[in-house]
Amino acid sequence: MDPAEFVAVLGAENVLTDPTQLRTYECDGLTGYRVVPALVALPRTTDEVAATVRVCARRGIPFVARGAGTGLSGGALPVADGIVISLQRLRRIIEVDPVNRRAVVEPGVTNRDISRAAAPYGLYYAPDPSSQQVCTIGGNVAENSGGAHCLKYGFTVHHVLAAEVVLADGTVTTLGGDSPEHAGYDLLGAFIGSEGTLGVVTKVVVRLLPKPTTVSTMVADFGSVAAAGDTVTDIIGAGIVPAAIEMMDNLAIRAAEAAVHAGYTVDAAAALIVELDGPPDEVDSQFDQVLEICRRHGSTKLRIAADPAEREAIWRGRKAAFAAAGRISPNYFVQDGVVPRVRLAEVLGRIAELAAGAGIRVANVFHAGDGNLHPLVLYDEAKGEHDRAEKLSTAIAELCVELGGSLSGEHGIGADKACSMPVMFSEDDLATMKRLRAAFDPAGLCNPGKIFPTPRLCGERPGPFRPHPLEAAGLIERW
Repeated sequence: MDPAEFVAVLGAENVLTDPTQLRTYECDGLTGYRVVPALVALPRTTDEVAATVRVCARRGIPFVARGAGTGLSGGALPVADGIVISLQRLRRIIEVDPVNRRAVVEPGVTNRDISRAAAPYGLYYAPDPSSQQVCTIGGNVAENSGGAHCLKYGFTVHHVLAAEVVLADGTVTTLGGDSPEHAGYDLLGAFIGSEGTLGVVTKVVVRLLPKPTTVSTMVADFGSVAAAGDTVTDIIGAGIVPAAIEMMDNLAIRAAEAAVHAGYTVDAAAALIVELDGPPDEVDSQFDQVLEICRRHGSTKLRIAADPAEREAIWRGRKAAFAAAGRISPNYFVQDGVVPRVRLAEVLGRIAELAAGAGIRVANVFHAGDGNLHPLVLYDEAKGEHDRAEKLSTAIAELCVELGGSLSGEHGIGADKACSMPVMFSEDDLATMKRLRAAFDPAGLCNPGKIFPTPRLCGERPGPFRPHPLEAAGLIERW
């Protein structure tokens, strides 16, 4: 690969080749897998993104688009002989249109900054991943991110009206438009959640919503995870659709409380965070029903947020849970399976059995309202636990499929779960998906090795160094 071709279109200051700098891009939030790219491109405009992709197309160089690197499935894992196209310099909020309730932003804009820009108009952007302070809208589009409030408000795909994208040959086009409905195939819907395998997003038109008039938030503690799970089922069964229902088990509660001091009960077996929003009368009536359901299932403590500051503290604790796990474990995998709500208690019991069998701790924190689990598989790389933890993580994802669910709710398949795709999809299903991908990217240069199982990916998983068996036996040497 000749860096000079990329320097010619971007300038030397926007092309990284120094090995130390390249190490910054060797992984995303799934730190167990690392690959150093050959080069990192830092375009500043759509034209520069397109010019960079055209060089790749001309030379047959694979490329991986990258936002903030907060993804948890290895979706931004580089290719050793390819380049990373970082979109961090495309971070303008081009327009906030309060009349039409939309905003036009570049992919490097953070999720939270969209809501901040819309706030003076009484509007906000609904999807709210836990990493929303740092994750970018481009990555949200790639993974179809959700967040705590996806139960009521849906995922990224429900809030994007249009996207300007650079296709794998360097062509710039726009998918979607001003109207939420369009004739013909839903190419925008296909692109959102394609994990960067169909092209590079360079501009996004998002839908903005009015801020709710009333918001009520509570934390309900329970003596068992099963009781908390049954409570979730009954709340939804009563015809109530809260803005959010989140669950944390004791391990997750203790980690989050140690990190941010949100006021959680550290000896509770499980806690539900329930939030209702909407018209005052409706919220008050439904909130009383939720309290009664919690009491009926033996809630040991009910904490109702008295003001916006207390509500913020409650959510700060929940959204700190992933990072807080670093206080109780040097390494961890975050899974993202989905199960039917009625099987929450069952799947959590099965996860506990799998964890005990593997001798690995698992902390559970997840979107209970729609059955989207986020088990944190805790391990110590220095003690040689990586492979055992990875095997357990995969078993949990595949268990979700066994129980009638899905491998992923919002984190994507990436490199992490690609080898599990045949558990959920038939050969015909996968072949159809590959045909769609090939229609956008015939040469397979755009984020290769993701989503679909390949011999390389499933036989030689990228990740930390592992000595060859002959080396371990003392029969060969590394030099």
